[in-house]
Amino acid sequence: MPTSAHRRKLRILFASSEAVPFAKTGGLGDVAGSLPRALKHAGAKAAVIMPKYGTIPQEYRDRMKHVADFYVPLAWRNVYCGIEKLELQGLDFYFVDNEAYFKRDGLYGYFDDGERFAFFSKAICEAIVKVPELACDVLHCNDWQTALCPVFLRELYRGAPQCNNVKTVMTVHNIKFQGQYGDKMLSDILGLADIPAARDQLYCDKDSINFMKGGLCYADALTTVSPSYAYELQMPFYGEGLDPIFRRRSNILTGILNGIDTSIWNPKTDGMITANYSADDLANKAECKRALQEELGLRQDPTRPLVVMIGRLTNQKGLGLVRYAMDGIMRRGVQVAILGTGDADQEEAFRYFDQKYGDMMCARIAFDNALSHCMYAGGDILLMPSEFEPCGLSQMIAMRYGTLPLVRETGGLRDSVVPYNKFTGEGTGFRFSNMNADEMADTLLGACEIFWTNQELWTKLMLQAMATDFSWRRAANDYMDIYHGLHPEVIRYNKRRDR
Repeated sequence: MPTSAHRRKLRILFASSEAVPFAKTGGLGDVAGSLPRALKHAGAKAAVIMPKYGTIPQEYRDRMKHVADFYVPLAWRNVYCGIEKLELQGLDFYFVDNEAYFKRDGLYGYFDDGERFAFFSKAICEAIVKVPELACDVLHCNDWQTALCPVFLRELYRGAPQCNNVKTVMTVHNIKFQGQYGDKMLSDILGLADIPAARDQLYCDKDSINFMKGGLCYADALTTVSPSYAYELQMPFYGEGLDPIFRRRSNILTGILNGIDTSIWNPKTDGMITANYSADDLANKAECKRALQEELGLRQDPTRPLVVMIGRLTNQKGLGLVRYAMDGIMRRGVQVAILGTGDADQEEAFRYFDQKYGDMMCARIAFDNALSHCMYAGGDILLMPSEFEPCGLSQMIAMRYGTLPLVRETGGLRDSVVPYNKFTGEGTGFRFSNMNADEMADTLLGACEIFWTNQELWTKLMLQAMATDFSWRRAANDYMDIYHGLHPEVIRYNKRRDR
């Protein structure tokens, strides 16, 4: 029998620049708020560490307890760092406190972002050394804001016994954002200019360094947020200049599809929608559609397919295709509703369509969480023709509510939506392949044809979509496989129960 020393919970410290409900700008915040909790259920001892932003709601700030404070060496300077702690729903969150860096009106977009998140990465390494309760087996880093942690651990902390056995996992949520800065940071902030290995692997051109590149080169395991995106990152079109690294390290690169918080996104219990329903009784979905049409000023006609789009209004989301195809779609009597904010030209274009098509089209240029719940519940089709999509959450949420997604075959959209097959009846939505507006419109109108002519089949597809498991349990077990692969000396505390 193994000794107790070998049978214990793996300690996972999840480092993220944002986490719900404290701070969020995108999908990373959802992941950091949900995955660590699922890891605990899968048998790990998990905690989250993030910056203590000035925008964190006061109700949470008031509940934080001071754990430690120390100074973090950043090249020639020593910078104050406090560690605060808050337990929320059974999960420990730790906050790196430095008001000069983090007490601001937003999370990102400042001239000194490079210094702010270099400090954050270095502070995490110092905290592992100096705060006993932050000792860990695996430091799980996310995106460029924490990508320097594997670099610092390898080059500056190998002599610390608390760090000798720490393995690093680096997850890429969106390769578009890499943290590129002038190379003066190497000596002035990072303190790595005199270490050839670090210097050479951080440079991305003769005058610039790249935080993300450093993390990808130094981490013990690389992951991204869907299997297809892991494959795409190795291509020049998607790799944003880092594809050679993904190809070189493909043997340690794994794509794990994200999950969603199924307690929040549940039409049976959702308090934000007009009427609750479930796969066992879909009757109230029609009432959700009627109420949504009323709320948005659309014609209250149940025979019109209601196509919804929810999210950022940017080119990445394939909105150019929608704009090109809009007139042809609207001529067929389809209703379209859009919710989101983004690029000024996209916002203006959809305001124009809103005015042009009256009670058949609505564009709400806003961030409205309650309305998003109503749109997932009240729509018939979710349109998501993204140029690229590392994972995507909207299509998973839509399926949970029986709103069939229509997506382009890329990244997590390809991995999560099973296309309708007219011969077998399989499918949880609809897919098209190319960045082509006519192909998208043909697929959309083909879906509408089923809605108009075969409600029995449409209901079957809805039920198949609602039956798909997008809980975090599946993803957490896949991450546990990676963690235990890095620490084979620790016997699995809680074996996979979903296989």
